[in-house]
Amino acid sequence: MWTRCLEVEATLVSKDEDFVFLANRPGDTGRLIWVRLGNCRNAALIEAFDRMLDEMLKALSGDQRIVEIRG
Repeated sequence: MWTRCLEVEATLVSKDEDFVFLANRPGDTGRLIWVRLGNCRNAALIEAFDRMLDEMLKALSGDQRIVEIRG
């Protein structure tokens, strides 16, 4: 999954901490939206994305490669 995102220059959205380690590797160009919410309903997840959308886009369009979404 990570390799495919690199190939197509996509941003990966995941709760899996393993991707944080991949995104932090020296020379890696991948971008990650790391969802740090516990189990929640879709409505809560969508609300969190809506709340942080502008911040996420700004961060990812700059040099930041990892953006955390917290509850």
